[in-house]
Amino acid sequence: MPTIDTSKMRPGTRVELDGEPFVITQYQHVKPGKGGAFVRLKLKSLISGSVLDRTLKGGDSLPQADVAERTMQYLYDDGEKRVFMDQESYEQVEIAADQIDGVDLLAENCEVRVLLHNDRPVGVELPNFVVLEITETDPPEKGGRLKPATVETGAQIQVPSFIDRGERIKIDTRERKYVERA
Repeated sequence: MPTIDTSKMRPGTRVELDGEPFVITQYQHVKPGKGGAFVRLKLKSLISGSVLDRTLKGGDSLPQADVAERTMQYLYDDGEKRVFMDQESYEQVEIAADQIDGVDLLAENCEVRVLLHNDRPVGVELPNFVVLEITETDPPEKGGRLKPATVETGAQIQVPSFIDRGERIKIDTRERKYVERA
């Protein structure tokens, strides 16, 4: 199994600990006045969602997680699960809603990357940007303030005060922020 040493690790890198895949969410290289350099990592489990803190010496390595990505289409909400379809094999996969970061930004027919560990779905990566329609917000007004708005999927987003109900907006899914009108 290939390994990744501390000099190559970055946020978003997938590693394996005790047979479980993790993604690095925070990476900090520390070089103290005395002693050797070390790395502080914050790791999130792709299976359970639990977060671990690890400290590694400079030059240490961890095994790279065997996580495959497949492009799939979001079909529908099935209560506690979301149903996705592989666009090549037309195979359908159910993934628990609590395993999906930003699940409230998923619109039907949206293309996502499903992460698979040992052919078992462990997570979903949304596209960086989605276009959704505003279903509920205050009437438009002049000024540079932000106001709350609800989009068609039920997510709450802060939008500029000139945006009106019925408009389509582009949202950055990584930061959950309004980008522009679509």
